[in-house]
Amino acid sequence: MNSLQQGEWMEWTDEEYVQRSRNGSPDDFRLLVERYQRPLFAYLSSRLNNQSEAEEAAQESFVRAFLSLKQLRKPNSFYAWLLGIAGRVVKEECRTLSRRLRDRAIAESLQPQESESAPEYPLEEAIAALPETYRRVIVLRYYEGLSCQEVGQRLGMPLGTVTKTLSRAYAVLRQELQAREGADQPLTKTNTNELR
Repeated sequence: MNSLQQGEWMEWTDEEYVQRSRNGSPDDFRLLVERYQRPLFAYLSSRLNNQSEAEEAAQESFVRAFLSLKQLRKPNSFYAWLLGIAGRVVKEECRTLSRRLRDRAIAESLQPQESESAPEYPLEEAIAALPETYRRVIVLRYYEGLSCQEVGQRLGMPLGTVTKTLSRAYAVLRQELQAREGADQPLTKTNTNELR
């Protein structure tokens, strides 16, 4: 390709690049990427405050744009459309990060505290001592604030099973807390197994 042809290509509009990309010329989409890579990266860097996450988000945005190029109604508004896609990618990244931090905090709160004094949080310790099935349902329902229907969807359980499991978990918790009040003994998994 000579320099005149290359110069002509750089003068094409977004609409022309989009149309050519839709017609089976992915190289033209590459030229759109080259045109908007820097401004998109700057936009994402300002939103994510992390260069490597911004690079990943930019790459994900371009991939999504390429895969849904046929859905673009106004080819001359490619950049605005691309920013919309990038905004959704940022929201997903933030949700994922928030979920990871929340899950980590829950996991840390469920780990038994080793102390010789009386426990400060008997309910949390009782929940941590529950069998895995009961604990997962309790954590999703009350610590993550999901409805019973959402808990069922997350765990792949029918709604009736979720409510039945919650009811059994409440009974075990109630018995364990009452036993602790009377005996003032530390919680162990064997204590909760004896209560069933």
